[in-house]
Amino acid sequence: MDDLTYSLRQLCQRNRDGSYTTQADRMRSLSLAARQLREAGFRQMKASSLKGKHAQALLDRWQGEGLLSGTIKNRLSHLRWWAEKIGKAGILPADNTQLGVAERRYVTNVSKAQALGTGLEQVTDAHVRMSLQLQAAFGLRREEAIKFQPSYADRGDHIALKGSWTKGGRERTVPITTTEQRDALHAAHRLAGTGSLIPANKTYIQQRHVYDGQCKAAGLSYMHGLRHQYAQSRYEALTGRPPPAAGGPLVTELSPTQRIEDRHARQTISRELGHERVQITAIYLGS
Repeated sequence: MDDLTYSLRQLCQRNRDGSYTTQADRMRSLSLAARQLREAGFRQMKASSLKGKHAQALLDRWQGEGLLSGTIKNRLSHLRWWAEKIGKAGILPADNTQLGVAERRYVTNVSKAQALGTGLEQVTDAHVRMSLQLQAAFGLRREEAIKFQPSYADRGDHIALKGSWTKGGRERTVPITTTEQRDALHAAHRLAGTGSLIPANKTYIQQRHVYDGQCKAAGLSYMHGLRHQYAQSRYEALTGRPPPAAGGPLVTELSPTQRIEDRHARQTISRELGHERVQITAIYLGS
């Protein structure tokens, strides 16, 4: 292991920001950056050696490879984290457009919603089956549904998600508004007791592998689509009409009163899904 990779690992171990998944993604991204800097001729580097020329060399390579703007933005966020931790936050501008990285386009009116359907019957692992049901009922991410601890989360009229379960370590709540949600929680209580949906003899990573294998064997793919389905159902419950992605009227076709309803619904759904920016709801709902 070269000095840069070693010192970046040490930096990550001293600064455990975010969830385990976030930390693992950051370490993979920074290890890749270290290798690519070495390939670009920058040798004898340590984490403290980072300069603007190094960031520019990486950006030039990524853009030259034709990577999607979302991928480049994720890698830049890891570089900013690196720069911040060594006291060089000014190396990279906060605005990606200054680096020539295009803004992500979130707007789409093609639905990616997915229901569990009969595929759930093919899932033989009880904990995986329960995680999938919770994803469908509450719009949870995979990690959140695997780490879910019903004895902690169930607060009567809502569920509370720990920061250690969520993307970015952001705690959040999701209201319980349907009998399907309550039924799913009752089943989760019976299965997990005071524990989580990770069996006592497994780690999170081991159970995630079980989850992925079970979904593949059952012919279930793109389980993130369960979040899309939750968002679209929630939008219809809040506004009384389906969202654009599910065949509802476009935002430009709404009356002034309906536009206010639309905005409030998107703000609510954004919070429940754990997104900081309301604009991201366009991925789930259309526009």
